[in-house]
Amino acid sequence: MEERPELYITKLRPDLYLMDEGHLATGYIVIGDEKVCVIDTMNGFNDLMSEVRKITDKPIVVINTHGHPDHIFGNVYFDEAYIDPKDLELAESFVNLPEFIEACEKHNFVMPPFKPINPGDIIDLGGKTLEIFEIPGHTPGGILVLMREDKILFSGDSINHHLWMQLDGCMKISDYIKVLDGLMFLENRADYILHGHSRGFDDISLLRCMRQGAIEICEGKTQDDKPYEWFGGVASQHLFELEEGKQYSQYENSLIVYRLENV
Repeated sequence: MEERPELYITKLRPDLYLMDEGHLATGYIVIGDEKVCVIDTMNGFNDLMSEVRKITDKPIVVINTHGHPDHIFGNVYFDEAYIDPKDLELAESFVNLPEFIEACEKHNFVMPPFKPINPGDIIDLGGKTLEIFEIPGHTPGGILVLMREDKILFSGDSINHHLWMQLDGCMKISDYIKVLDGLMFLENRADYILHGHSRGFDDISLLRCMRQGAIEICEGKTQDDKPYEWFGGVASQHLFELEEGKQYSQYENSLIVYRLENV
C-alpha cells in the first residue's frame, strides 16, 4: 500500500464499472436498484469507498472471488467482505503478514471481518441478481459470480488469459478439468466473462478455450511450452488458442502456467 498506482475506472454499462488498479488487478462495481456490489478490492492502493461514493450512495456489498492479496487488500476501505470459507485460511495468511500489518498501522487501516459466502447463495441488489458458484483450482475456495440479468460471469483469476496453476495450494490440472466440466453449463447462462485482470469483456468461450488448454497439458502436448519466470521461481507456460470471431479483451497470449508435478 506504499505506492499508489493510478486507478482507472471505466463505465462498461450504465450499471457496471471496471476498476483497473495500475494494470495490476481489476475489480468491479455492480449497481442495483437498492444496493451496490464491489467484486474484488484489489491491492488497497486507492480509496475504493470514495470512488464508489462518487457513483452511488447505495449500501455496499463486497465480494472477494478468492483469497489472494491483489483481490482482498482493498477491503480495508469497507466494513466487511464476503469470501468462500475454503479460502479464509489463505486470505488470513496474507492479512497476517508483518508488512501488511505495518502498512495498516501506518495508514490507520483496519482489515474488516470476512463473512462466509457459499455456492448457491443469491445476492439481490434490486433488479440485479448475483448467483455464486464454486470453482476450486487456482485456490481452494475460488468462486464465480454470475449477474443473471446481464449474463455476465465474474471469474476472478479462475478463468482468464493467464491462469496460474503453479502456486502452492493449486489443484492438480487433471482435477481442475473435472471442475471445469461441471461448470460448462454456464456457457448457456452467460455471454461474457469479466476476470480479475481484465481490460474489458471476454466472450464466454474463454472458458472452453482455457479448458482445452488444460486438456492439452494433461495429454502431454507440451513440446512447445517455454519456461515462465515469476516471483516464486520458474514454471512452464502452455499457450492456448481462442476462437476466431469472438470478442476478447486484448492479450498478446493466452496461457496456463503449471509445474510438471502438478499436472
